Amino acid sequence: MHSIILCILITSQLVTGAPLLQRALPTPVSVATAKTYLSELVVAVDSNSPAYARADFKTWDTISGKCDTRETVLIRDGTDVTTASDCSATSGTWVSPYDGVTWASGSDLQIDHLVPLKEAWLSGARDWTAAQREAFANDLTRPQLVAVTSSVNESKGDRDPAHWMPSLTSFQCTYIRAWITVKHYYSLTIDSAEQTALTNYINAC
Repeated sequence: MHSIILCILITSQLVTGAPLLQRALPTPVSVATAKTYLSELVVAVDSNSPAYARADFKTWDTISGKCDTRETVLIRDGTDVTTASDCSATSGTWVSPYDGVTWASGSDLQIDHLVPLKEAWLSGARDWTAAQREAFANDLTRPQLVAVTSSVNESKGDRDPAHWMPSLTSFQCTYIRAWITVKHYYSLTIDSAEQTALTNYINAC
């Protein structure tokens, strides 16, 4: 339903040229539910056999008209976003939730896979079909895609919460709840260090 509403909003904006209202990362599960989900996640050693390849996860899909997944997230996560005929963002304001920095150009942001593609591969996506991996890489329904400062996304890389967390502490609980939401929905495993980190962070929420 979230994706359908978002597509309607995007189509309306393209027709009227009016700025879109600010959208947000899909709401992750509550702290209580996240704790339950965490207890249900399987703990296993990460496996990179066969070896991860970025090309195994197709991005970006067309969502509506000329708007692909990246442009859709930029529109959703920005305030007063306007777009060109090709759906590229021409103006707007974005606040990166990872570091709290405000940007006035969509080119200063990257779309982060909250659970990185390689992390997903290591924890179970290597056994998925190509279609399943594509759906994961373009998922607008779960709290999996978010527009963030480019340099911050690059510094995060493929690391899980045992090795990287957003510097903006006020977002860390949301980040952990989102991580657990996505891992649980896709039945991805967690390694022991990741389990410890997730437990510590969710208990501090």
